[in-house]
Amino acid sequence: MTSYQAKPDEVARNWWVVDAEGQNLGRLAVQVATVLRGKNKPQFTPHVDCGDFVIILNAEKIQVSGNKEEQKLYRRHSGFPGGFKQETLRALRGRKPTAIIEKAVKGMLPHTRLGARQFTKLKVYAGTEHPHDAQKPQTMLIGLNEAYKTPTTAAAK
Repeated sequence: MTSYQAKPDEVARNWWVVDAEGQNLGRLAVQVATVLRGKNKPQFTPHVDCGDFVIILNAEKIQVSGNKEEQKLYRRHSGFPGGFKQETLRALRGRKPTAIIEKAVKGMLPHTRLGARQFTKLKVYAGTEHPHDAQKPQTMLIGLNEAYKTPTTAAAK
């Protein structure tokens, strides 16, 4: 008996839309990263991009707990001497609100060429409008199933 290995041309890709308003940043990022990788599908294969497309709306209304607005720091370095920069979550939200969710999800994907390809299927928007109506995205509900404490995704009817 052999294990099933998904082929890249056999993978069916769906489009999901998520409203980030009132959602916790980490919990949302885990659910989205799972769908981008395709781990929610029975034909998941680690070396094949099995994931779906995810559209996140209202990125500026994402919530964090505790004092993370002031204490969480985003750091970067240009590579030149004196090129170290850092900013708080509040400053990054004011400058580029979509970057908060993008950085959280990107950190949960594999740091390989496959992970980079999976990350391109994430579309994040600060407002409620998006240009992907032609793909007919389904609404993805983010939450936990009480019985098993496992993530649930369901299409809205």
